[in-house]
Amino acid sequence: MSKILFTSESVTEGHPDKACDAISDAILDDILSKDNEAHVACETLATKGLIVVSGEVRTTSTVDVEIIVKRTIKEIGYRNGNSGVDPNEVRILSMLHEQSPEIAQGVDSDDISE
Repeated sequence: MSKILFTSESVTEGHPDKACDAISDAILDDILSKDNEAHVACETLATKGLIVVSGEVRTTSTVDVEIIVKRTIKEIGYRNGNSGVDPNEVRILSMLHEQSPEIAQGVDSDDISE
């Protein structure tokens, strides 16, 4: 009988992975609150002093990534360098762009075989 090794990751409150998930969720929520037909694929990466938001979006609304990022990290409790991410000093790079036609075609298709 062969052995199977199962691994998983668990992170605590305040961990950068949780902060990044919260930022991506906040961006999604903001877009969907203005456009319930939007398509959003959003990922966030954080490192000391920098937050990068990337992905593809199709929406009729606008999104202010910088405001959402700063508000979210303040809500999490990051303040004045206590975590390496100061909401007043952090650099934010938004690389969100319009959803590609190829992805849109696949998402919009009624027939999955198309």
